[in-house]
Amino acid sequence: MVFLTPNRRLISSARLLSASRSAPRLGLALARAMSSGSAQRVFQLRLDPLTGNSEWVVIEEDARETAPESLHKGLLATTSYLDMLNDSRRNRAFREAIDKAIAGPCRVLDIGAGTGLLSMMAARAMTLRDTPTCHNNNGSVIACESYLPMVKLMRKVLRVNDMARSITVLNKRSDEVRVGVDIDSRADVLVSEILDSELLGEGLIPTLQHAHDMLLVENPVTVPYKAIVYGQLVESTYLWKLHDLYNNEAEISDGIHLVPAGLERIIGVKLQQHPMHCDAIKQEIKLLSEPFRIFEFNFGKRPESHGETAVRVKATGSGQVNAVISWWMLQLDDKGSIHYSTAPKWIALSGAGNWCDHWKQCVWFIPGKGVPLARDEEIFLCAAHGDTSISYQLEPHQPKSTGVDHNVKGGDFCLSLSPERIAIYGDAEWRLSVLNAIKAVLQRRAPSLCIIADDSIFLALLVAHLSIASHIMVLFPGLQDKGVHYLKAVADANGFSMDCIEFVRKKMANWTVHDTHKKAVDLLIAEPFYYGSDGMLPWQNLRFWNERTALDSLLSKDASIMPCKGLLKVCAMSLLDLWNSRRSLDKIEGFDHSVVNATLGACGDAADGGPCLPFFIWQCGEVKELSQIVTVMEFDFSRPISPCQGKAKVEFSERGICHGLVLWIDWVMDAENSIVVSTGPDQRYWKQGVKLLSTPVAAGFHGSADTSETSSLIVQTSFDPSNGELVIEHRPS
Repeated sequence: MVFLTPNRRLISSARLLSASRSAPRLGLALARAMSSGSAQRVFQLRLDPLTGNSEWVVIEEDARETAPESLHKGLLATTSYLDMLNDSRRNRAFREAIDKAIAGPCRVLDIGAGTGLLSMMAARAMTLRDTPTCHNNNGSVIACESYLPMVKLMRKVLRVNDMARSITVLNKRSDEVRVGVDIDSRADVLVSEILDSELLGEGLIPTLQHAHDMLLVENPVTVPYKAIVYGQLVESTYLWKLHDLYNNEAEISDGIHLVPAGLERIIGVKLQQHPMHCDAIKQEIKLLSEPFRIFEFNFGKRPESHGETAVRVKATGSGQVNAVISWWMLQLDDKGSIHYSTAPKWIALSGAGNWCDHWKQCVWFIPGKGVPLARDEEIFLCAAHGDTSISYQLEPHQPKSTGVDHNVKGGDFCLSLSPERIAIYGDAEWRLSVLNAIKAVLQRRAPSLCIIADDSIFLALLVAHLSIASHIMVLFPGLQDKGVHYLKAVADANGFSMDCIEFVRKKMANWTVHDTHKKAVDLLIAEPFYYGSDGMLPWQNLRFWNERTALDSLLSKDASIMPCKGLLKVCAMSLLDLWNSRRSLDKIEGFDHSVVNATLGACGDAADGGPCLPFFIWQCGEVKELSQIVTVMEFDFSRPISPCQGKAKVEFSERGICHGLVLWIDWVMDAENSIVVSTGPDQRYWKQGVKLLSTPVAAGFHGSADTSETSSLIVQTSFDPSNGELVIEHRPS
């Protein structure tokens, strides 16, 4: 079975779980396209961030194509389509290559057609040439797109560009297309862009395999022609902290051992390539090698599912290899004159253009403190690829990975966390803040019953270590059994017995006094952190408030709640690169795309500037703070969850162009307001919410003679606990 996510990700059922965890960025866990007779429908799994519940939402084909615009706007406005369509360098490269590849009428297949841009380029190219060079004189273009909301949008684009009769749209996965049923004959030309930052993650290899087996002629023309994966060895303290909790924790003396000696592999990042804008940490990277070629994939040939290579790499400097940074380069034409690269800007002749978010570089972490290298020393990098991923191994220093074994006593159990979560747990300042907050609570009274409401293994260890007499109930809503296995493995090293810890599977909304053994809850705590929610908006962690409310009748009269409250912070910023990547579209290589702006939530076209999206601000290219940070709303966790409204005046303190508002939550951990954990832009391990302005504002100062400048903005917010949505409005003051 194959599943489809809204940002065009084709994944096998084996990758379903990881896909569902990456989907909070989209607001939807996953989608499945199905056929029922002549009607097409898509099942979307919609997640409720405040409850953790999910429900299937059915989207059906409207034969008249007159469904309300609002039906699909929410589905597509948080995808990467807009960012990709604003990538002028990409668009130009594909147009030039398609114009060269198609020399007359032929049969063209576009897999993962999206808005139909490449299909329209191919159809136009056919009309510009007189002499056919393909297998027959009957030209046709088949646009294959499996995601129904995008198919609807594509048809609008085709009509606006008078291309509806020139292109046949198939609302199917390419592996469902049959020659003689869906298309008349095999295609002479394949135009397709189903690439992610790693290159293979969108299913490039299985898609090409099926296309060559069933849909393409022998030796077809393809755009792109081939792709080459490159890598570079680097040293970076920042990258090291994202994966090596054991050695970072060794420098912290707070008595808590998340990774005890002898259990170095108990916590780690998933062995995969992690997309990242590496230009943002250029000053924190020491290059230890020249770029080297790893794999080459020829789109005109049927690829193998598995491949291995060993690259001899010569060190250009001395240091610790903490990571392999990789990227890819497309050669779009067979002559090698048209290229597109995702290389970082420090690579000479990379052809780097404007900042974009749909493709980044990838980071592969080298275990532990890394591999030491001396200048001019040679080392082998062993690389292997499967259908959807590439992995690396440094030889002979790096030990072979043995995978994950759930035998805790054997020490091989590994709890996989995100790189940012690893770094947070290894951050001495963050740990000290949480430790002090817990100690302050325990000094007032030793709780008889403590509940850890979220997935924080750190809090569970902390309370168990500091309050041996307390009975601790852990929910671990995301970690589930994995969290319990972990606690069992590290209990002895942290000086507590698992007898004091109880794992509860039951959702808090259904609890009664019997679930708490007729005890009142004295201490309810969270970071808050919910496993798998790394890509969500900051206020979606207010799930803690919702769960605190469900437990209201079971709390003691003087129960301690941590955090005590949340402060919604806002700062006006210049976000030139991010705004440009999501700006409204006009013509792309001659094709009108203005019809997609409202649906994709474009800036400059949508009245509200599009949806609020989560980003690591420090990775968003050119950014600058233009105002002081102000509190716009407060969430009081001592009371049950309720609708909230806030209003604040954001005064500009720097001149510049304001492109948007950046929002986050600071968690007040104690009743004295003395311990605050911020998740703002200066904290690189959390994503912030970004509300881009429909039209940028020239920021000035109060009393400025320049009438084109604005001295401040009025920001109003409202929080709806029924759906977890935060409405953000703004106007010049």
